[in-house]
Amino acid sequence: MTAQEFGKKLNENISKVIKGKSHETEIITAALLAGGHVLLEDVPGTGKTMLARAAARSLDCEFRRIQFTPDLLPSDVTGINFFNMKTQEFVFRKGAVFTNILLADEINRATPRTQSALLECMEEKQTTVDGETYKMAAPFFVIATQNPVETAGTYPLPEAQLDRFAVRLRLGYSPRKSELEMLAAIGETHPIDSLQPVLNTAELAEASSEAMNVRFGDACADYVCEIGDATRRSEKVRLGLSPRGLIALKKVSQAYAALHGSSFVTPDHIKAAAPYVIPHRLVCREYSVNRTGNTADEVVKQILDDVPVPTEQFE
Repeated sequence: MTAQEFGKKLNENISKVIKGKSHETEIITAALLAGGHVLLEDVPGTGKTMLARAAARSLDCEFRRIQFTPDLLPSDVTGINFFNMKTQEFVFRKGAVFTNILLADEINRATPRTQSALLECMEEKQTTVDGETYKMAAPFFVIATQNPVETAGTYPLPEAQLDRFAVRLRLGYSPRKSELEMLAAIGETHPIDSLQPVLNTAELAEASSEAMNVRFGDACADYVCEIGDATRRSEKVRLGLSPRGLIALKKVSQAYAALHGSSFVTPDHIKAAAPYVIPHRLVCREYSVNRTGNTADEVVKQILDDVPVPTEQFE
């Protein structure tokens, strides 16, 4: 199965539940094919959790959900060694991360100690408990949600955690037409209850392999590095794009190109991926935000406008 066919089937299935969010679904698919993770950030009720559930149900693989709360412990996430009285020995009980797709719902409601339990899992696809390292299943895909408006009882994600998300999305409100379709689809049962898998892990692996083999030329590599350097030189930014961010931008651009049926990456693919890959990794200077109203999104938009686009014949 090609990446383009994979993306089309996934989008069509998710659209049975989530109306008017085909572009957001495409970005999530690109992150999935790139082997990255997704942070859905928006106000309550915009469909963050439902979109994550619909994406998970569309794939025939293991899915688990963790409702992050202040009393959640790291062992609830990664697992714990407990003493079995019958066998008189310690046994490892796997945590929720031992799955293919993990929904970390309202991740910023857990304490930093619990949030940090995901650091090794997300970056190295493994977890270490009591000195023993356990490999994660393949694929391993984290979709986390958070509400950026309500701050009571929340713990903001640190930069190290944010940097492990390949993309960050804001769903926003749907157009009127999509909301009318949503209301018409809601009856005695919710559409999510009848949603069936349309793809499996073998098809995901095949599509992902194709996406990561999309040609990424020297001109595109220079362009990505120039964008990263521009974030570090900007007087409005205190912490610029990390090397991990450069890699994420390359991979998501490749996946985005594959979803559009292209065998090579162009600057347009990079510019389409950048607003979702870069902003959450930047730390803007306070005076830039307070005095001029600049946010990380605006900084990235300005950088993409200012950095010269390479003119290589990409064909």
